Amino acid sequence: MPSLEEELFPSTPGKFKIDRGHTMNRQFNRCFASTSTMFLWALFLIALTASYLSFQSFVDSGSRYFTASWGGIQWEKQIRSSAQIHRSKGMSVLVTGAAGFVGSHVSLALKKRGDGVVGIDNFNSYYDPSLKKARKSLLNSRGIFIVEGDINDARLIAKLFDIVAFTHVMHLAAQAGVRYAMENPHSYVHSNIGGLVTLLEACKTANPQPSVVWASSSSVYGLNEKVPFSESDRTDQPASLYAATKKAGEEITHTYNHIYGLSITGLRFFTVYGPFGRPDMAYFFFTRNILQGKPITIFRGKNRVDLARDFTYIDDIVKGCVASLDTSGKSTGSGGKKRGPAPYRIFNLGNTSPVTVPTLVQILERHLKVKAKRNIVDMPGNGDVPFTHANISLAQRELGYKPTTDLETGLKKFVKWYLTYYGYNRGKAVH
Repeated sequence: MPSLEEELFPSTPGKFKIDRGHTMNRQFNRCFASTSTMFLWALFLIALTASYLSFQSFVDSGSRYFTASWGGIQWEKQIRSSAQIHRSKGMSVLVTGAAGFVGSHVSLALKKRGDGVVGIDNFNSYYDPSLKKARKSLLNSRGIFIVEGDINDARLIAKLFDIVAFTHVMHLAAQAGVRYAMENPHSYVHSNIGGLVTLLEACKTANPQPSVVWASSSSVYGLNEKVPFSESDRTDQPASLYAATKKAGEEITHTYNHIYGLSITGLRFFTVYGPFGRPDMAYFFFTRNILQGKPITIFRGKNRVDLARDFTYIDDIVKGCVASLDTSGKSTGSGGKKRGPAPYRIFNLGNTSPVTVPTLVQILERHLKVKAKRNIVDMPGNGDVPFTHANISLAQRELGYKPTTDLETGLKKFVKWYLTYYGYNRGKAVH
């Protein structure tokens, strides 16, 4: 008896005996049988595919569970403990970039006065991660838990808000530096824009919504030549990609405030320095090179004019950050829907006393007791600006902000920390 395949697809059609009376009927039956069989096979294949995809999803989920650097009962317990408030009318703060320079100092100040603090940091290698690890150890010793993760990880951020009903967010995570933007521009868009939006998305849907304070930058003033820089001055002429991403951040935060009722405060920092600072900052690598007997490069502006910066000591910046949190007011949204207007503020946090870079070097020479080998060159077109000078009258009025540390005093404290941390003795490394 011929098989179904042989009947449908005979190898020798001429052997078939044709019965014209039953041809149409047989063809219809065969066609129907073929269609039914193919339909059943299709259903079987669909079911098989669905089962495979479900199994693969299960495997992937399990793989993510076992390989993720976060999650689990113990992990959640550490977060809840770190976020616990220990003072009357205290706040619970999520600090992004908590292993960074400003982030670590702000976290310590909040914890010291009894606020709950949970940090997050991705420990990237923009500068030596060992310094960030050292800051993390210091924070851990004070009961502050730092989650190792990226603010672009929406699942992680959502999980943190599920575990803790944060009252405030101190957003300090960012890709810093002006010159590095010429080497790796995408990192600035990823962190300073993408990461900011991811965080704000989590804040807008949180219930209750937290108040947000975040770090903008004095670099947004760009090519503005009016001094001192005031919050009302134009900021549409950025001189670097870093500055452009910070300006974009100000526009983005304004949008989230307007649409979703998030209380948002932006802080324009002016050249922050001090112990546990950033190694990519001039005062930091000047110190290293002077101690190692290496020449330092000092840039100068047009017409041989010395560059000047409004150097602001870390303790003064911390006071401004904490005051911003204390006066931030409440967000007015719920479940991503705005119920009324919420505060939107921008403040300069500077020292109001610009100092030239050559003067900075002279102060370092005094405290290090070592003469610097200077290499003076014209400033390249890399996004740096010739000077910065903050008008802080608005922050004084609204925040009670009042910087108290001059550059001489601040650098003395920095040098003392540097020599202790890196083990220098009489200009020579101990190890």
